[in-house]
Amino acid sequence: MGSEVIDRAPRWLKELAISWFGTADKTALRIGIVAILAVVAAAVGPHTRPARVAFIGLGVLGAVASVHRPNETFGAALPSLLGAAVGYAVLQRWLRPRPIEVPGPSQAPLGWDRRRFITNTATATAVATVAGVAARRASAPAPVPAIDLASDVTVPAEATVSPFTPFITPNDRYYRIDTALSFPRVDIGNWKCTIDGLVDRPFSFTYDDLLAMPRVERIITLCCVSNEVGGEYIGNAVWQGVSLRDLLDRAGVQSSAEQVFSTSLDGWTSGFPVDAAVDGRDALVAFGMNGAPLPLEHGYPARLVVPGLYGYVSATKWLSRIELTTWDREGYWVPRGWSQQAPVKTQSRIDVPRDGQSLTAGRQAIAGIAWAQHRGIDAVEVSIDGGPWSPARMALDVSDDAWRQWVFDWTATSGSHTIAVRATDKTGTTQPAERTAVAPDGATGHHTISVTVR
Repeated sequence: MGSEVIDRAPRWLKELAISWFGTADKTALRIGIVAILAVVAAAVGPHTRPARVAFIGLGVLGAVASVHRPNETFGAALPSLLGAAVGYAVLQRWLRPRPIEVPGPSQAPLGWDRRRFITNTATATAVATVAGVAARRASAPAPVPAIDLASDVTVPAEATVSPFTPFITPNDRYYRIDTALSFPRVDIGNWKCTIDGLVDRPFSFTYDDLLAMPRVERIITLCCVSNEVGGEYIGNAVWQGVSLRDLLDRAGVQSSAEQVFSTSLDGWTSGFPVDAAVDGRDALVAFGMNGAPLPLEHGYPARLVVPGLYGYVSATKWLSRIELTTWDREGYWVPRGWSQQAPVKTQSRIDVPRDGQSLTAGRQAIAGIAWAQHRGIDAVEVSIDGGPWSPARMALDVSDDAWRQWVFDWTATSGSHTIAVRATDKTGTTQPAERTAVAPDGATGHHTISVTVR
């Protein structure tokens, strides 16, 4: 049911959920579902007919929603139907009038006593616990295999000048934005990805096939279109995988193909121009992240990584199919009001100091990151209190596809100050000052913070 809610939520509701809860939006959804069920239970109360209708109705609704999910069979409906049946049976036992004992007077003339309540509650709890554990074990994905993917990439010390942000984002700190309420069940022995559609030679490859192909290792920054100015939905990692262009060359892309349309194991879809896969950028079918197999939450066994495009049109996790199509196919977010094509915008962020921080007068370091994947960052400038733009000192430029760190030495004076930053990419484009919303194709504006110097 939660996945159906996510799929059918309008754009404004998705934006509101992210603005309120951030990456905890799915936890909030789960809590909301439980709260709604609690309200329904309280409203129904111990009334036989409404309670029966509620159990049957919710069971059927859950079963239909489960079967409707991508790649599911009728078996997905069984937990909901079984839960409704058990609940119905427990309800019948609880509400069944207790025969009056003879010859003594009934101890519970209304069919209710403490011992009976405790016994029935314990029974229902035990059944629910066993069913819940069994369901979790049945749906739990297989563990990610321990494969040696030691990285050959060495990050020069000169690439890091920020005292707050590491140049490479650790896997456990990498942002996660997707529509999955639970991770897909991955049977790596049966997993495969198919490339078909407008190609001359459709084919499929397995996980072992992927690992045996020529390996590419690149440092690439990914960011979410929902990232507000100065936001944290961005990360930089060493990705290991296979060149998407090589795979498409093997398939033989037909001249009528306009879009690389990919599908996840959970049915999520995205699409981006064919040119973005063959124009020389390091688009990958990735199976490794920072020297380890992809974590399940980041797309194991394989995902797409395409520099220069927002993830909602390109970064398909849990990859199952790559289809070459025309633009008549629309990815998951496009019919929900987001742009069909979404190149990453030139942006920058202040990481040090933090907004609202109190500083001491004297020399202070202002530092952060800037990014313009597939174009690269040429310069970063800082403005104090709306004054002139002054150049920041740039860290080593590792790649056009990776973020670039910067630092600005500021002699802070007492009082309240505002600090703004802007970046210029290697095409000569400077990020605009005008603030715009994340929808429909990414936020714009200068990241600005306020500090107090004492």
